[in-house]
Amino acid sequence: MMAIISKTWRRWLAFLLCAICAIALNGCNQLELKTDAAQVSQIVVSVLSDPKTFNYPLNQESPSIFGLTYEGLITENGFGEIEPALAESWEIAEDKQRIVFNLRPGLKWSDGAPLTADDVIFTYNDIYLNEAIPTDARDVLRIGESRALPTVRKLDERRIEFTTPEPFAPFLRTIGLPILPAHALQKSVKTKDQNGKPKFLTTWGINTPPNQIITNGPYKLENYATNQRVIFRRNPYYWRKDAQGNSQPYIERVIWQIVESTDTSLLQFRSGGLDSIGVQPDYFSLLKHEEKRGKFTIYNGGAAAGTNFISFNLNQGSRNGKPLVDPIKSRWFNQVEFRQAVAYAIDRQRMINNTFRGLGTLQNSPISVQSPYYLSPEEGLKVYDYNLEKARKLLVDAGFKYNSSNELLDADGNRVRFTLITNAGNKIREALGSQVKQDLSKIGIQVDFNPIAFGVLVDKLSNTLEWESYLLGLTGGVEPNDGANVWSPEGGLHSFNQKPEQGQPQIEGRKVYPWEEEIGNLYIQGARELDEAKRKEIYAKTQQITQDNLPVIYLINSLATSAVRDRIQGVKYTALGGALWNIHELKLTEE
Repeated sequence: MMAIISKTWRRWLAFLLCAICAIALNGCNQLELKTDAAQVSQIVVSVLSDPKTFNYPLNQESPSIFGLTYEGLITENGFGEIEPALAESWEIAEDKQRIVFNLRPGLKWSDGAPLTADDVIFTYNDIYLNEAIPTDARDVLRIGESRALPTVRKLDERRIEFTTPEPFAPFLRTIGLPILPAHALQKSVKTKDQNGKPKFLTTWGINTPPNQIITNGPYKLENYATNQRVIFRRNPYYWRKDAQGNSQPYIERVIWQIVESTDTSLLQFRSGGLDSIGVQPDYFSLLKHEEKRGKFTIYNGGAAAGTNFISFNLNQGSRNGKPLVDPIKSRWFNQVEFRQAVAYAIDRQRMINNTFRGLGTLQNSPISVQSPYYLSPEEGLKVYDYNLEKARKLLVDAGFKYNSSNELLDADGNRVRFTLITNAGNKIREALGSQVKQDLSKIGIQVDFNPIAFGVLVDKLSNTLEWESYLLGLTGGVEPNDGANVWSPEGGLHSFNQKPEQGQPQIEGRKVYPWEEEIGNLYIQGARELDEAKRKEIYAKTQQITQDNLPVIYLINSLATSAVRDRIQGVKYTALGGALWNIHELKLTEE
């Protein structure tokens, strides 16, 4: 389970609540854009929901606009390899605690203003390292038991020095955080509102005119229409050029069409209205038969890097005297035997066969299979294969009992029943949730499955913290420390036992388990360990503890498959990067 923040092509993800899928434009809107498209080259894809912010440090969603609009000092390509970005080179000191980055000459922002070391200093010292700015990005910059932050200083207009309090193995991958424009944002950071908070916290919201959003990535915002689309225009000052000196990207415009139905996306893709679609298992065969006629190719990158999982709310705290979770249900959720019984009762192979049509694999670890730190079941990772007998025995041994109707009761006679939520509109998750409801009924548990709107779900997980269980997912990658904010008890995405965000009402009585602390400490050790073999041992232990205690119950890892129009040339599809991670290199040909 990871929240990836250091990739140009996969920005912060807090939760993978929305998936990029293709959808065409409808009615007069489609005609209008197609007419305009005759003047410019463009590609059209879709997202399931509107952007929540244009302000990167405050973002907690994936996909987000920032993979197209911003870059950091370095980036990772679609194969997980580190590459220079705004910094053309860097030098690492022998003690591994100091890195000097050298910016490319002549860098500019999308408004033509120069991008210099001052912007890097502002971005880190005034935003990411500023405790007054509530950003999850800071979690992966914290180092050691003290959770100290690096120091950043300017050497000259093109050189910036980062110093860490101790060796920090994933530091290079961490420095992919987007660099932000000091000339556009510095005043908002320094100025306070009537509540004493930086005005930055309300700057660059979704109501900000797109032409006021200054970027440094391959694209800039051109237009945003709520519930309709986001339009990106090529950034004329983007730094990349090809071997012949031609400016990149080559494609002039990218359109994100906003739609809440994957069924509609399929219909519109088949009609030829857009250029790429994430291939859902239930229509893989249909599209496979149409590849030649539809002039598209289905790419298969193998197991996806992300995860799908169920989590129970383990937070035993209260706000204003009211428990976040019904104390009766909280007692169930906080019994590891209860969580293990649930894991054994879910028929994950049936999920692969039915929901995924065979296009998936069992997921047992929070770390992506593409990572060198992944621990497989063959190497000793505990797994929970479908076994109703084990599930029932665990429950009975833990004090639960069955009535004459085979309904599960707790020791006090309370019917075991809880609500499971997910984001509405995601057909895969809705199908998985429906099966979980069916599966758990076989051990006497009643699940009230409730797909809800994305915004409502995020509010429950991040603000009110009043929920019982959810079915969601997180993005993944090769570096485990990118998930430090998930596994640190103080992390901003430690959702199964979440502390309140900055500025929110405090929680009384929140308890942190020793195994939570141990995982958090192991992530600290893994980050400071420079020996790769020892790092693997450390992260292997985190995976074992996770599977023993099941703060999340992993389900299925889908295969990473996308259909892409053949007119898009240069696609280098990978499970980590998807179809468009190298968008600066992509070209369009005439059909």
